[in-house]
Amino acid sequence: MNVFEKCTLFFPIFLSAALLAGCAGSGKDKKSHTEFCREKYEVAEDLFKRAKYGRAQDKLEDILSLCAGTGYMEKSQFLLAESYFNLEEWIEARGEYGSFVLNFPGSPFAETAAYRKAVSSYNMEFKVSRDESNTTTAMKDFERYLDDYPETPLRDSVNYYYEQLVERLAEKEFQTARLYMRMDKPQATVIYLKEFLDNYPKSKRRQESLFMITEAYTKLDQFDAARSYLEIARNDMGSDEAVLKKIEKTEKKIAKAETKFAKKLKKDAEKNRVQKEEKEMTN
Repeated sequence: MNVFEKCTLFFPIFLSAALLAGCAGSGKDKKSHTEFCREKYEVAEDLFKRAKYGRAQDKLEDILSLCAGTGYMEKSQFLLAESYFNLEEWIEARGEYGSFVLNFPGSPFAETAAYRKAVSSYNMEFKVSRDESNTTTAMKDFERYLDDYPETPLRDSVNYYYEQLVERLAEKEFQTARLYMRMDKPQATVIYLKEFLDNYPKSKRRQESLFMITEAYTKLDQFDAARSYLEIARNDMGSDEAVLKKIEKTEKKIAKAETKFAKKLKKDAEKNRVQKEEKEMTN
């Protein structure tokens, strides 16, 4: 092999080696893994501060995938949860806050994450006509938060959310009772409303329930029970003039229904007497 052929053979190899060396750069120019993650976090944090939550999420997801052990995982996980929270993407927010509490229980952000996890649950879709799984999930989240942080300054806020969740459950029971009433099933209505009044004594539907159960008992010709629930309504809201008028109107309805029922009993009794006499005469 002549000199020219040798040069032709080794030139591409030499060129490739030179390019690789140039790309690697000197040790001073090469970024460490931690520096790479720090810069990525700073970009994500800047996007978050400028309310570019969707773009921030992409950067934060990258950090969580690439930066284990660098010290940027905790802040990135919390910021990712916060971005979902600000976008009102409640299912995702709850999931990320839950992961944060699980992975970083000793973090100074852990209490905030636990509280916002519960708030995210509260804000998840709720419809009276559907099952109450989201409501019970939120209630458990708030209960767990108070168990873990009994001295929280947010107790009043937690109590407010919890009362709203209880009212959701009450509303579902009330709507079921009202449905039975519309279907002209007073016995089923009574069963649901008695349970409703026992379980949710502070519900905003209490007054409506008392008048409805009074109506249901009247339809069942159980007038003493009807009057007893009407009396509860009077004791609860007797100072309200509109309620007093409604109570008076309902009392008249009960009296009218009772008179009608008494006449029916008398008529039935007379009919039975006549039938009995006719039977005896034929015998």
